[in-house]
Amino acid sequence: MQGGDDDGSYAKNSDAPATAVALSKPFLSKAIRSMKLFADEASIRIADLGCATGHNTLSTMELVVQNLKQQYEEQCGHAPEFEAFFSDLPSNDFNSLFQSIPFVNDRIKRPYFAAGVPGSFYNRLFPRGQIHLAVSLSALHWLSQIPEAVLDRRSPAWNKGRAWIDGAKKEVVDAYARQSKDDLRAFLRCRKEEIVEGGMLFMLIGGRPSSQRPENQLCDPDSRAKHPFTDSMDQAWEDLLNEGLIDEETRDSFNIPAYMRSKEEVKEAFDHCQGFEIKQLEFHRLIEHSKEKQDEWMRDPVSYGRAKANLVRATLRPILVAHVGELLPDELFKRFEKRVSEDMATLPKTCFYGVIVVCAIRI
Repeated sequence: MQGGDDDGSYAKNSDAPATAVALSKPFLSKAIRSMKLFADEASIRIADLGCATGHNTLSTMELVVQNLKQQYEEQCGHAPEFEAFFSDLPSNDFNSLFQSIPFVNDRIKRPYFAAGVPGSFYNRLFPRGQIHLAVSLSALHWLSQIPEAVLDRRSPAWNKGRAWIDGAKKEVVDAYARQSKDDLRAFLRCRKEEIVEGGMLFMLIGGRPSSQRPENQLCDPDSRAKHPFTDSMDQAWEDLLNEGLIDEETRDSFNIPAYMRSKEEVKEAFDHCQGFEIKQLEFHRLIEHSKEKQDEWMRDPVSYGRAKANLVRATLRPILVAHVGELLPDELFKRFEKRVSEDMATLPKTCFYGVIVVCAIRI
């Protein structure tokens, strides 16, 4: 994710994840009320995996600590101390994250002791049997890598003319599905080692309904038309190509490493890994934004285009810089913003996002 706190940062453009996180919080609170308490532990260790930056991760950690503290005080008569581990890739803007923690520089009792853990959650991050509660919200739809077959122009899975896989040909989608399966199994194997017996794993994952095949990542035509990874993104790349700013291979070799799983795919990974008992596995559908926001953008399409471009910039800029260097991503965002602002047929449509809520106990 794009660091910092300017208009193009993830911290300023995480409304869609915030909506999903808000949906998950009642489920997370309920799960905490039912989890085992570790009365003999002097401190309880909590991990936020794929934390990024900004309000979402901090509000989630605050919710977790408050709920756990209440449980321990009510049932044990006292609360332990809490250790909060914020984990993401080494390129994450940990400086901005820790500067946002309100109590770091205050002489007040800390609700928790914070630490950063850089690394991929598809690998081990903690010593064996140390984590009591691991949370991952709106992060696991990101894959560890683009499948190798998709990057080979001689392969049937070469994703020509597309930045993503919704509606792509079977070979491309199958390669992504295999990568997704391998990644989720790796994630669960690592958490199986790190979470104590009786500890909890709570996940909010980008998903799709069970009725939809993998090539239908976004479920309905309106969501497909309006999603930032689909038509407008492909058109912006085509604009760069037509203007001679990139060649065809540069366009065709860029792919967004995201995959929306079904409940069945999630359950398969748990069944394969073993070591967890699933307590909750549900699919939910979220609307992109409120009717009031929709009406506002209908009156001002330019603002809508700018907001969408900032969302894409916050989400994809680091990946784009790695692909084409520092300068071209901004040219892509300009063309993306123009395409979205001028697409009056798509603006009234409604985009929905799918999420899967998972709660599992380490056994």
